Amino acid sequence: MAQRWKILAVLFVVRLSMAFQFQSVASLSPAMIKTYGVGFGDIGVLISLYLAPGIAFALPGGEIGRRFGDKRVVLAGLALMTAGGLLMAFAPSWGLQIAGRVVAGIGGVVLNALMSKMVTDWFAGREIATAMAIFVNSWPAGIALCLFLLPTIAAASGITTALLVTAAFCALGFLLLAALYQPPLRDDTAVRTPAAWPSQAATRAMIVAGAIWGLFNAALGMVFGFGTILLVERGWSLPAAGSATSLVLWIVSLSVPFGGVLADRTGKHIEIMLVGFALFAVALVIATRTDAVIPVFVALGLVGGLSAGPIMSLPARVLTPPVRAVGIGIHFTLFYAFAVAAPVIAGAFSSRVGTAGAAFDLGAFMLALCFPAYWIFNRLAPRKAHAH
Repeated sequence: MAQRWKILAVLFVVRLSMAFQFQSVASLSPAMIKTYGVGFGDIGVLISLYLAPGIAFALPGGEIGRRFGDKRVVLAGLALMTAGGLLMAFAPSWGLQIAGRVVAGIGGVVLNALMSKMVTDWFAGREIATAMAIFVNSWPAGIALCLFLLPTIAAASGITTALLVTAAFCALGFLLLAALYQPPLRDDTAVRTPAAWPSQAATRAMIVAGAIWGLFNAALGMVFGFGTILLVERGWSLPAAGSATSLVLWIVSLSVPFGGVLADRTGKHIEIMLVGFALFAVALVIATRTDAVIPVFVALGLVGGLSAGPIMSLPARVLTPPVRAVGIGIHFTLFYAFAVAAPVIAGAFSSRVGTAGAAFDLGAFMLALCFPAYWIFNRLAPRKAHAH
């Protein structure tokens, strides 16, 4: 029992390094705009480039791990993340910043595609819900840590030092995984068996479920992608703006498991998911129209994570075990598509309007779209669908 919790701790730290690196551009965006002479749109593109490879790798990620070994592929991903981070740290031009971000992003999405499976391998049938809740929280925790630390480091020592810290975090993840991770000792026949494709009904339902997950995460991304810039526009210092924005993510890391536990205890998964969408959308709209920044940001954190667990329960309604790997791949492919497009659209929209607050309003609109999307999902997926 102790061994699998140690393994979970290692995997948590490794994925934390990915979240930290992903958030680095948004956390340093005011300094990057000043240093490289770029605009909101350029920042939005750079944020998106980290997740863009996921559109191609989410679906085949499981097969890549099956052929070459999960640990080996994740280590390769961490090596790419470290190399991309170093390139960005020493890049003299915006073009090299883009190149480093793409290299790091390829490593990150390969890592992300396999690590949920690695957690499942260790916890299948034993505290799997608890383990996955802890593991998923590595993302908001890593983003919050980055928002808290990186602006302060950049203000004291410059962008290069801040990006070197990001690369060092990825290197630490590499060392921890190489030294401490091992696969569970059990029959892996099922892993070697090629996954089955879902039926057309299940595929359509998973496309909609992936869109809901993508819209929700894109809305959350408006906070940590543009919150720092919004507060700097209002006269906050970069470190103070980063710390205030990180507060949302620290509280989200608590509201995510709370929403999941509440849904499981009450059995009202859908009601909690929809109420979470509504409250989160209202908080985003209010955040750009009040001077009470800290109370509103606390509210964003309290309601921002409530829907996450219920959303992630949607695939279980339509996928049987033989089609689960491919179905989840479809789900995450849609997630990456939305995650890539949203910052670009938000950056361009904010540039056109003239304020980063426009991104928050866009996030509220995305959450509003989740309501009709769930209605469509419910029509498509009344029961579990099987393979062809």
